[in-house]
Amino acid sequence: MQGKIVKNTGKGGKYIVRFQKVFKRFNDLDKAERFLNALRFKFDEGLFDERDYMLGEPLAFSTFADQWLKMKESKVRCMRNLKCHMQYATDYFKNTNIRNIDYPELEDFFEQLPQHLSDKTRHNIKATLHSFWTWVIKRNRKAKVKIIMPEFPDIEFESEYMPIIDKETQQTVLQELKRITPFNRKIYICALWLSTYVNVRPIEMIHIREKDIDLHNGIMYITHNKEKRPKKTYLLDEDIELIKSFPTAIDKEMYFFRHEKRKGVHKAKRGQFGKDYVYTWWRKACKNLNVDCPLYSGTKHSTVVALGEEYTPEQIRKWGTGHTNNKSFDRYLQVQGEQKRKLFASARCTTGAQRKVANLKF
Repeated sequence: MQGKIVKNTGKGGKYIVRFQKVFKRFNDLDKAERFLNALRFKFDEGLFDERDYMLGEPLAFSTFADQWLKMKESKVRCMRNLKCHMQYATDYFKNTNIRNIDYPELEDFFEQLPQHLSDKTRHNIKATLHSFWTWVIKRNRKAKVKIIMPEFPDIEFESEYMPIIDKETQQTVLQELKRITPFNRKIYICALWLSTYVNVRPIEMIHIREKDIDLHNGIMYITHNKEKRPKKTYLLDEDIELIKSFPTAIDKEMYFFRHEKRKGVHKAKRGQFGKDYVYTWWRKACKNLNVDCPLYSGTKHSTVVALGEEYTPEQIRKWGTGHTNNKSFDRYLQVQGEQKRKLFASARCTTGAQRKVANLKF
């Protein structure tokens, strides 16, 4: 039979149970025999995993959580939410064997989360944990005892209503933004482009560098993007000329949307716009006009709704926002370039009548 009990001549117990790579000391022979029989039973049932008895608890939830976060640091640009979600889970499960966590334990975990967390946040925590478990299962697929995906409780939520504005109001806000930021034209340009190039998110826009803008072909490359794949925007002729009006940057690694040299701004802070910089000025412009609409919904969302008056959702999705899983679509980029410029030009028109006059049909 597998395993044996030997007398211990050293310190730490009178008897030692040896079973494959498991070594455990006991002072009581009866307890040692029961432990050995339990190991043999698990082995016969195919449930024996030596990691359950190792020092350092390699199957502990907290152990896997630390490993997963370290792995993610090299692949994810913003770790704040992942770390926050996993901290909630680690504080609750601690060193619990990950194979012992299933639906009841997960349901109890979500029940004890702070009451102030929204259903959307709880849903995001669930998504993070599901991704975490998927990684754990793949990492341990060659183990003798498999780790299985637990059943997660249902967490329903309703997306919050995003306020939008019509194109005329949007243009009014943009003009007010332009008026109150004469010290740096790029604040206005950033908001203008967000309302035009609807396939670019605010955080992606401020990460555009000088080298990402190809004026010869009229293309702006979005290298810092959520999709983590090549992404480009076809610039309108007026925007190409607008870019040319700025002094040529010597360092092509510089961010395009950056602070200008001016009084009150230290030279150490003349780099890239912060993630909330344009948002803050947009809100100021809105406040001056008694308009209540944040930057993202006031630019991209409002523009997409306005475009819906003239174009089908499929046209807007494929040639505008870029929300598609059809990778073969990239083969026709040269053909789509002019079509995309037409849609972006239509996005800048203030009324449906202007878009019809422009004859911007696909």
